[in-house]
Amino acid sequence: MTTALPAQPRTASEHLEAVARVQGVAKRYGSGDATVHALRGVDLAVRRGEFVAIMGPSGSGKSTLMHLLAGLDSPTSGEVWLGDREIGALDDTALTLLRRERIGFVFQAFNLVPTLDVIGNVMLPFELRGAKPSREERTFIGRLLGELGLADRLGHRPRELSGGQQQRVAIARALASRPQLVVADEPTGNLDSRTGREVLSLLASAAAGHGQAIAMVTHDPIAASYADRVVFLADGRVVAEEGRMDAERIARFMLTLEDAR
Repeated sequence: MTTALPAQPRTASEHLEAVARVQGVAKRYGSGDATVHALRGVDLAVRRGEFVAIMGPSGSGKSTLMHLLAGLDSPTSGEVWLGDREIGALDDTALTLLRRERIGFVFQAFNLVPTLDVIGNVMLPFELRGAKPSREERTFIGRLLGELGLADRLGHRPRELSGGQQQRVAIARALASRPQLVVADEPTGNLDSRTGREVLSLLASAAAGHGQAIAMVTHDPIAASYADRVVFLADGRVVAEEGRMDAERIARFMLTLEDAR
């Protein structure tokens, strides 16, 4: 199985490098005394070939930030960019089309279609777009399925697969059309520790080997230790960003955030 490559040194953020970015983003829910400030002036960029972990205590805004990056929600103020397109003000139809074409998703619950076999689930993004993969895309997908250890499982339905195999199918589906951005929401939450490590290595390798930009929300310091960069949120703000960190150091920093609440 492919393993993660060491993170490469990165230069200062430049807009032209960013696959996805938010600039001065705020998100509020409710009004008056019931207003909740989920995000307060957040800046963040995710670059091609970079695996970014987003962490923070419960209520810090990390899920809201992921939803904005993925076009699943719109900001109250500020800008959200995917490549060279500002997406924050797009309507629902435009956002749906954009997500299908440019964003891949990996969720904790796998979200596979139970009536489709492995290859059917992997090809689903093409089906939803009404597109057929090119010969070059089919070659890439075949290589990807081999790397993920799924080549002999193509005719199996989700119920016939282990949890780890189902998550690998979800990763293959997310990567198959080579989207600009892959967002992962607690992707190891339903996996045992060994399988979780395998999945994290695969995500890291997708960034390093296939040039994917990956943003992962997690509460798990071990999961975050696989990322090239760890972004910490608290009370809707980015309070720290670090390069690759070991799990123990991440856990200590998270404790300081919890203690400060």
